[in-house]
Amino acid sequence: MYKSLHAMLEGTKAALLSIRAHALRSALTTLGIIIGVAAVITVVAIMQGLSHSISSQLDDLGSDMITLRAYTTTEQQMLGNINRLHHDDFLMLKSRVQNVEDMTATMQAFSMGSQVQYGRNSTQTQIIGTDSSYQNVVRIYPEFGRFLSLSDDDHRRRVAFVGSSLIRKLNLPENPVGEFINLSGDWFRIIGVAETRGSLFGFDQDNYIIAPFSTIRSLTGERAASNVEVMFRPAANTTPQQVQEQMRQLLRQRHRLQQDDADSFEFISAERMVEQFSSITKSVTLVAGGVVGISLLVGGIGVMNIMLVSVTERTREIGIVKALGATPQFILIQFLVEALVLSLFGGIIGLLLGYGIASFIGLMLPAMPEALVPMWAIFLSIGFTTLIGVVFGLAPAIKAAKLNPIDALRYE
Repeated sequence: MYKSLHAMLEGTKAALLSIRAHALRSALTTLGIIIGVAAVITVVAIMQGLSHSISSQLDDLGSDMITLRAYTTTEQQMLGNINRLHHDDFLMLKSRVQNVEDMTATMQAFSMGSQVQYGRNSTQTQIIGTDSSYQNVVRIYPEFGRFLSLSDDDHRRRVAFVGSSLIRKLNLPENPVGEFINLSGDWFRIIGVAETRGSLFGFDQDNYIIAPFSTIRSLTGERAASNVEVMFRPAANTTPQQVQEQMRQLLRQRHRLQQDDADSFEFISAERMVEQFSSITKSVTLVAGGVVGISLLVGGIGVMNIMLVSVTERTREIGIVKALGATPQFILIQFLVEALVLSLFGGIIGLLLGYGIASFIGLMLPAMPEALVPMWAIFLSIGFTTLIGVVFGLAPAIKAAKLNPIDALRYE
């Protein structure tokens, strides 16, 4: 036991001295591992940071909020059949579904790129027609002014609740409540400004205008109101699945769908979006990590080649050490530790370099979230480089340990 421990300590000391004596060669040996680990960590850090950012922003919407919208299969689209949810569908659901905290309907007014103008300034924005319940469902709160009221919808008032980005884009006053803006030829009075939410995937979440549903419908006609989205939050005493199943049965009956017919609608929740995005990021991370990880194997082969060359160069030195009483175990440990230290050194440098590259990319691209390196990636990188050191260092170490002292001393 004592001899084995002593041999390990002396072998480690000899390996470190050898690495120090050949610093440049050692650095070049680890270059393949450094590049491989850095590339893997860069990919993982960017994808994990993006996943965490998306999950956090979707959580802000509330995992219990569910959106019901029309769904048309590819086959139906090719046949020219487009499924829709009508405002009457929403009214039916609101009157017959009881286990919801709140429910609202939304419609896209005009188009996704509607023109809004204030003075000489104009920009493209998203115009949403909805009612006062939207605030409770989406949890959107005013920084200035107020949100839509029941009275606004009942009287078809031309009022607008705007996102904070429009203040900058239209050069509005800091508190624009009371100002008038022109929406595709119609004047609306600003009654409130929403709190800032920031960007998501580079998409500005604060570039929108919310107006009363009845007002937008009167301006765009009934055709625009024939395709709405229903947003709701299940009550605390029920599960989302129960509410969705109740709505599903009611809508299938109302749309006269047969038993074998597919649903003409779908339910989307923030939780489902998080799961789908997490699944995508995991797949991308695994594929990219696997492809880039090939360079780690190349780096391991480089370590083995250099160690084999090192054994050849130090054949006479090994013979002298063996002649002085060094055991094969001592020689084996020395070369194995040397390969292991080189691999670990490359892994640690690659880890730091990869995080630095990912952070730099995050700083250079405004839409990119902060890089995030999970603990599993750190342990995996260190563990894999350790394995590389052991596996690829074993062959040179065994070769060195098996050298005959007399033949080694005669080696020129």
